[in-house]
Amino acid sequence: MSLQEKLMVKMKEAMKSKDKVALESLRAVKSEILLAQTKSGASEGLTKDEEIKLLQKLVKQRKDSATLYKEQGRDDLAEPELEQVEIIAQFLPEQMSEDELKKVIAGIIETVGASSMKDMGKVMGMASKQLAGKADGKAISLAVKQLLG
Repeated sequence: MSLQEKLMVKMKEAMKSKDKVALESLRAVKSEILLAQTKSGASEGLTKDEEIKLLQKLVKQRKDSATLYKEQGRDDLAEPELEQVEIIAQFLPEQMSEDELKKVIAGIIETVGASSMKDMGKVMGMASKQLAGKADGKAISLAVKQLLG
């Protein structure tokens, strides 16, 4: 089942249960997919990697918004953003645990031959490609810093 088909099923469920937050989140995802398709001119749809990147972007946007709202003392606005993160994240692949992430990054560091923070760019480039969709960029960066620093 494609991402768009899954979205439609979830949207119908959200409509039936009158879940406004879920419906709003799912509509935002659908809208982004349609924009991406028309932008690239792809008639057959997005690739799996493009879909994952798009979903990660939407999750990151909402997390950033929630963080800003919390910093400003607006928990009433932060809460719906975090609820949307949970709804959108269910379409992403399972995220790696911190231990698994560190093991993979340690292997990458060994492969690249990195020894100091000067080599962080090389490690991040390879790690970002290898771990796309499996781990958040911030988590990858933090693990690389810990292992190199």
